[in-house]
Amino acid sequence: MKSLITFEGIEGSGKSTQMRLVAEYLIEKNVPLLITSEPSGTDIGRKIGGILFNRGHHYMCAETEVFLFCAARSQHVREMIMPALKENRVVLCDRFSDATYAYQGIGRGLSLEFIKLINDYSSMSLRPDLTFLFDLPVEIGLKRAMERNDLLKESSFSDRFEREHLDFHRRVREGYLSIYKSEPKRFCLIDATRNIDTIQEEVRRRVADFINLRN
Repeated sequence: MKSLITFEGIEGSGKSTQMRLVAEYLIEKNVPLLITSEPSGTDIGRKIGGILFNRGHHYMCAETEVFLFCAARSQHVREMIMPALKENRVVLCDRFSDATYAYQGIGRGLSLEFIKLINDYSSMSLRPDLTFLFDLPVEIGLKRAMERNDLLKESSFSDRFEREHLDFHRRVREGYLSIYKSEPKRFCLIDATRNIDTIQEEVRRRVADFINLRN
């Protein structure tokens, strides 16, 4: 049953909500789980995230950003994900290496060859078994994210990235779609413009089929 299932998408795509809902479903079905996220899946990752997410760090260069994300991934994979997979658990992860390609590679314009090298090293060449890509126009996603952030008391990842121009977010979306097109068998492309319940029904069905869950 062990599988690494990742949830990817632009700001406001609803991926985190959908992961939480499918986790609740799998827990009800007594599926052994690890529910985690990047970069905050470990204590060290949360400290790194404190640097990455600080809205005052708007001057952070792309190279620093990618190294910090991959440093968090190194700890995450070794401390949390690999042990869980060895215990035959299903791992649900909010963002993983595809985010680095989309954001720092296509979005920031860093070398994709270099990103592959550092991604493979930091992740021990671990690849997701199934990736959900929640896709929607960037204007809709950013509107949702801003409405969500209005309810938060502290700064977040989205706060810093939402300061980018629309062109940046469009590049990130195109980056995700290009990865999907290159690996269609691994990805499940989800129309994220629909309502939460409709999307969740599809996600549950696809996860259940993937891990051979019997109702």
